[in-house]
Amino acid sequence: MKRMMKIVLLLIGVCVLLLSAPTVSAVSLSVCPNLQQVFRGSLVSLSCVDDGQTADGWTVKRTRGGPTEDCGGFGRLLGSFSVVDLSAPSETFWCEDSSGQQSDNVYFSVQSDTADKAVILEIPALPVRTGSDVILRCRHRNGATVRAYFFTKGSSVGHKPEHNITNIMQADEGLYCSTDQGGKSPQSSLRVRDPPTIIHPPPPSTSTNFAPPLTCPPSPPLPASTCPPPPSLLVPVVAGLVSGLLLVLVLGLVLFLCWKLKGTAAMKRRV
Repeated sequence: MKRMMKIVLLLIGVCVLLLSAPTVSAVSLSVCPNLQQVFRGSLVSLSCVDDGQTADGWTVKRTRGGPTEDCGGFGRLLGSFSVVDLSAPSETFWCEDSSGQQSDNVYFSVQSDTADKAVILEIPALPVRTGSDVILRCRHRNGATVRAYFFTKGSSVGHKPEHNITNIMQADEGLYCSTDQGGKSPQSSLRVRDPPTIIHPPPPSTSTNFAPPLTCPPSPPLPASTCPPPPSLLVPVVAGLVSGLLLVLVLGLVLFLCWKLKGTAAMKRRV
């Protein structure tokens, strides 16, 4: 009997751990402008979105390799947007709610303006969808687009004004950089994701943007641009269904074992 009770307690403990495990959130971090590499002192606006709408109860957070900071402690708030002046060599941002759920991380490489580091590679900060087209450009500190050698996963793909990737696939995911006479850009990872499952197909588009578009907040230092959010995920729904099914199975097994124990005890009393 003691052995059976230990099994019951173990099953209950496993169920509790499964139900309390963190789930992947459908909330995403929106970035405007959608660039992974920037020059020091550049402004970016960040916000937490869910299906293109502001996600209430979520906060933009940051780390530079040290303690985690909340927006308000860094940058300034403009409505639901956090406007940040990037200055550290690398910075990581994400969205988080009070229960500890987190969105995917977004990384920034911040380029200084020294003589040997005067260019950046314009590459999306957010994941791009399979099947879309991506254009990578090498840009000088003065804003000019320059001819450069583009490197993909360590191999050169030519000396040209821009590198076009059409009908992007998972195989295109990886590290990219560029170099010209002004210097070499940092290496940044291009992330590729499959499009989400949707009921109604979106309007056709060949850009790397995600629909629906999200407009940058009004701020004089920021250039006018549109910044659509990445697609929401169905993972939280599936995780909830799986957890619920596991809970039902464990409870059913517990009730069955209790019934067996009661039957055994009743037979012993008759004897």
